[in-house]
Amino acid sequence: MMSVANNTVASVNYTGRFENGEVFDTSEGKDPLKFTVGKGQMIRGFEEELIGAKPGETREFTLTPDRAYGERNEEAFQTVNRSVFGEDAKLEVGLSSYTQLQDGSMTMFTITAIDGDDVTLDFNHIMAGKTLTFTVTVTDVSEVDNCGPGCGCN
Repeated sequence: MMSVANNTVASVNYTGRFENGEVFDTSEGKDPLKFTVGKGQMIRGFEEELIGAKPGETREFTLTPDRAYGERNEEAFQTVNRSVFGEDAKLEVGLSSYTQLQDGSMTMFTITAIDGDDVTLDFNHIMAGKTLTFTVTVTDVSEVDNCGPGCGCN
């Protein structure tokens, strides 16, 4: 029986919780999450904690921000003019969206304040600075077939 290792395809059922126990994500009622281990498709600590696990094995682990989505960066805020969103944009505090960077990559932001025409954007990941606990059951481990799930080559 294969165990989770780099360059294997892992299928897992999982539940993620904040420190207060609130569930922020789960695969319950859905197909298992499938990913190629070691390809950066999952947060680092999630993959590290599953290395060596076999199908049927359940692991519970807690990830501090440095092993999850990183610490909050207080310099990752930018204030822009409301006009950059277009005339008809319905803006509100808490709204999250994506923008394209100069290098062509996409990044997420959340509106944290609106003061007249000034809109403050937070470019931190919404989970940055949070300690997360996961309960994960490995349902299957297989060899990479071609390039594996989520590689973007198809």
